Amino acid sequence: MLEFVLMRSIIITGAGSGIGRATALACAKRGDQVVALDINGATAETTAHTCRSLGANALGITCDVRDEVQVRDAFAQSAEKFGPVWGVFANAGIDDGGAIHELPLERWNNTLSINLTGIFLCCKYGLQQMIEAGIRGSVVCSASPCGLVALPVGGMGAYSATKGGISALVRCMAVDYASRGIRVNAIVPGATETGMLWNNVTPPEIERMRAQLNREIPLGRIGQPDDVAKAVIWLLSDESAYVTGSQLVCDGGVLAKASISI
Repeated sequence: MLEFVLMRSIIITGAGSGIGRATALACAKRGDQVVALDINGATAETTAHTCRSLGANALGITCDVRDEVQVRDAFAQSAEKFGPVWGVFANAGIDDGGAIHELPLERWNNTLSINLTGIFLCCKYGLQQMIEAGIRGSVVCSASPCGLVALPVGGMGAYSATKGGISALVRCMAVDYASRGIRVNAIVPGATETGMLWNNVTPPEIERMRAQLNREIPLGRIGQPDDVAKAVIWLLSDESAYVTGSQLVCDGGVLAKASISI
């Protein structure tokens, strides 16, 4: 039990790549116990292995966040190995775009199941462990500028609906659990150099789109996963002890910029 007191365990979904992986490594470097969850078990274990090489205790678990049994069991496995969770980064998500009038119901439901229901399930089981153990922990959920504004590229209705839902859910959870000392916040990453950024872009168009994004982002560049991870681990720390219900924007200035040119 002494190990549980001295070392905080952090569960991260979508930890096999991108922002999730970068956050897992950042947590490992500061000495957290890391539980990497991903639908791709091989990438989850690769992230955990890298965390262990950095000197951290780490566990990789295959987990489809759409499946409540898998989420429940993953959180139970984490608790058995490292004790009750102190921090949760509910990050797993997809961007499966399409115009609403053409969007199959199956694709709509799948986007909601992963991006919104998956967040709910991870928060549910993380909060249960914190409450049962009396832990004054921290929950961070991945939102998006798309939950606040529409993008000119179009076809983002399902994704944007889920991200707006996450922002609303975070505000409610922040108020509901504040009396227990549990903080709940959202991270709002802008365009970040991950595979998902280019999901709906054909390979020949990627470099042109990258150059255009670099021109339009006020800071002049697409974000890197490490940029966002640094913001997330601040929320997953005592340094942000008076921050809850916030939407921490990490987008290079995109949301601060008017869409018109004059």
